Amino acid sequence: MANPDREGELARLVRSHERWRAKSVFNLLPSENALSPTARKYLGSDLAGRYTLPHAAPEGEPGSTNDYGGTRFTDAIERVGNEAAARLFHGRYATTRPLSGHLAAMSALVPLLPRGAKILAIPPQRGGYDGYAPGYLPAMFGWVVRPLPAEGPGGSVDAVAAIEEIRKERPSAVLLGQSLFLFPYPLREIAEEAHARGSLVLYDASHVLGLIAGGQFQDPLREGADVLFGSTHKSFPGPQGGLLVTDREDLFRQIDPALTWRVFDNAHWNRIAALAQTLLELERFGPAYARTVVENAQALGGALEERGLRMVAAGSGFTRSHQVHVERAALAHDRQLLPSTLARRWERSRLITDLIGRLGTAEVARLGLTPSDMPKLAELLVRAGLRNERVASEVLRWRRTYRTLAFT
Repeated sequence: MANPDREGELARLVRSHERWRAKSVFNLLPSENALSPTARKYLGSDLAGRYTLPHAAPEGEPGSTNDYGGTRFTDAIERVGNEAAARLFHGRYATTRPLSGHLAAMSALVPLLPRGAKILAIPPQRGGYDGYAPGYLPAMFGWVVRPLPAEGPGGSVDAVAAIEEIRKERPSAVLLGQSLFLFPYPLREIAEEAHARGSLVLYDASHVLGLIAGGQFQDPLREGADVLFGSTHKSFPGPQGGLLVTDREDLFRQIDPALTWRVFDNAHWNRIAALAQTLLELERFGPAYARTVVENAQALGGALEERGLRMVAAGSGFTRSHQVHVERAALAHDRQLLPSTLARRWERSRLITDLIGRLGTAEVARLGLTPSDMPKLAELLVRAGLRNERVASEVLRWRRTYRTLAFT
């Protein structure tokens, strides 16, 4: 039976969310970003309801085919996105079909690694992605995971320790990438050692994809990674989803046919159009955007440290990414100041973070904040978090001065 009251409630909830998250808070979650108006428009286009079935062409025929009619525009949209991804990340082959960063990882790992393969990956205890821990993806596909040492500041990787572990373990693949991601890897050294022993180097750029696109972090494929993949909604300011890029034809010939009916069976064409738009925007604005994001993060880390909130890697410049991390050890003596407590206090004051002590500067850079604004932001964070003051009205007045997005 139809229930118009529930439809009205749903409409109110969506409008309330839009007012709250899009217009009334400063979002400091490192896993989120803001889409450009054009990308949002494409998400709500007719593409959202179209279902096509692209897959590899029959053996012996080049390219891909599509089992549905009426797809000439969706096929062309996909080409625009794939070509832009290949250009931006310096590869020759790309796919924008993965529905998430996690599925982008599966798109590489499943075709390239046989059951029983050994993987070196940074463990969650050192900031690595939980999905690569032994009980998750490896358990599903029969892979063996060994920890890649990440004992430097903020879980950074030391070249000597990594090379020693590669020599000892002789893995099928070295899997780089973290959820708590502050500093680039010594990628050339790692890749040289891994390739000398027949190991693949796979780079999960989920958190730093937008910085790589802007040339402000590192250049994985040119520095030796075999495959780059990741999610497209963190430092990369696109829709939720994933992409994958490689410079190696032999690997892409294994990856591309394994997507349809294996990792997934359809692509979301509205998302691919929005992703293509974001890729094209970053070809124009990426360097300025990424530089602002990193400079904001470094300035915010310094301003918070000066105001009494102990930060990770203070002696190393805090970060070279979009993240800065609150030092948990500095809060452990006071149960009232756990990172989760800080996050709840901050949310009451319209400052949105996660519960594990990460602060991200990607979305505030899109709003137009610059390093000169970070002391003011840090002061509000300290007043709301350390002093438990209610500063929501001040935050709202400041937030309302930013009505359009930068770098679009």
